[in-house]
Amino acid sequence: MQPIDYSEVDHSHANGKPMTTASTQDESREKQPEGSKTEVGSYFISNYPPYSQWKADSLDEVKQRMASAPTSENPLGLYLHIPFCRKRCKFCYFKVFTDVKAQEVQRYVDALCNEISMVSQLPVMGDRPFRFVYFGGGTPSFLSPKQLTKLADRLREHITWDGAEEVTFECEPGTLSETKVKTLREQLGVTRLSLGIENFSDKLLEENGRAHLSKQVFSAWEWIEAAQFPNVNIDLISGMVGETWENWKDNIRRTIDMSPESVTIYQMELPFNTVYSADILGNKIQSPVADWQTKRDWVSYAFDEMTSAGYKVSSAYTLVKDTGKVNFSYRDNLWRGADLLATGIASFGHAAGAHYQNLPHMEQYLGAIEGGELPLGRGFVPTEHQALIREMILLLKRGFLEREYFQSKFDVDIVENWKPVWDGYVEEGLAEIHADEVKLTREGLLRVDSMLPAFFEPEHQNVRYT
Repeated sequence: MQPIDYSEVDHSHANGKPMTTASTQDESREKQPEGSKTEVGSYFISNYPPYSQWKADSLDEVKQRMASAPTSENPLGLYLHIPFCRKRCKFCYFKVFTDVKAQEVQRYVDALCNEISMVSQLPVMGDRPFRFVYFGGGTPSFLSPKQLTKLADRLREHITWDGAEEVTFECEPGTLSETKVKTLREQLGVTRLSLGIENFSDKLLEENGRAHLSKQVFSAWEWIEAAQFPNVNIDLISGMVGETWENWKDNIRRTIDMSPESVTIYQMELPFNTVYSADILGNKIQSPVADWQTKRDWVSYAFDEMTSAGYKVSSAYTLVKDTGKVNFSYRDNLWRGADLLATGIASFGHAAGAHYQNLPHMEQYLGAIEGGELPLGRGFVPTEHQALIREMILLLKRGFLEREYFQSKFDVDIVENWKPVWDGYVEEGLAEIHADEVKLTREGLLRVDSMLPAFFEPEHQNVRYT
């Protein structure tokens, strides 16, 4: 295996993908919001307190909470991490392994199943069914149809997700076949397929190190449409190296023509452990990624074109064709503090109010499970105020906050509690304050991640994020 160093595992992604972020907030976020170059550093925020504050000595408290029955009917989710990829993208900062042998993949899959067996016996699960399940990576679709069927059969010996609102599975177009797509729908019960297209230009895909080309996207799309998934999501990236206005407009036109149920658009960033970042830092070259204002302009253009085509903006990153049909159970429940039992190497979870991360190195992870232990690496038990901050900053990514929700749940008026911050954002034209809600303007929505550190506690304002 060829391990790639990384910052953390979801998704990140803001549409419900597992949490992803990296590097230092004090260096990068002060530079990026006002339209400067995309320098090496992190932008995306996925949790609070910062990951750098999570420690191994918090695991005793995490384990105690896992060993206790749930004290509420908090929704329960499951995340499964498949860390294998055909190729490493030049902008990738996930925990991924390439050039793996079949026996290495099988050893990992066996360990993942054994971990889920242990997790299924934790008292914290209680009698709660899984409301949402997420297969993330890496590239979950790296697994063969036979491996996927075997994985599903093994998992169902211990758990079931038959009643889940949402079962999400991430796919790289070049790994798909008609048989595999049918397996995902019929054997794994996937309800939301997330297809990592990123760009329709073969030139850009090759330049940025993607493993697939556009012809594989269109082949896969025929199989996906035939399988009739309730929700198919397309991922795009604003600001890939080589992107131009002409090409970006073509990307949006092609996306509208394909008419997926939802679309996620990320603004490309350069955490420290990417191929591009290493080149910038090592060879002292100029950043090859579009500046932040250009990326925001491209996303804003996409929002305009897609809303004209009937889509609705669902968050700073997502558009949905039919909000009556499609919601993001993973995203919405997780952002409201749901429990997430995270399995797989380096994955991040949340149980009974405590954060935790699994061991980040393969032999550590496998060794723990093969020794009959949960592979916990570090954790953090937040205060109620920290839980409030976490929920507020994550929910703000939708573009609005309901004041009564926080008043009822935390007994805090979020506007009065952070009045100087909100006043500043109103003055900058980033937010509007209403009697019942806080609402971001389009400009605020496009730069929401740069706005979030202002709500951090003083001791976390200028610490390394991961």
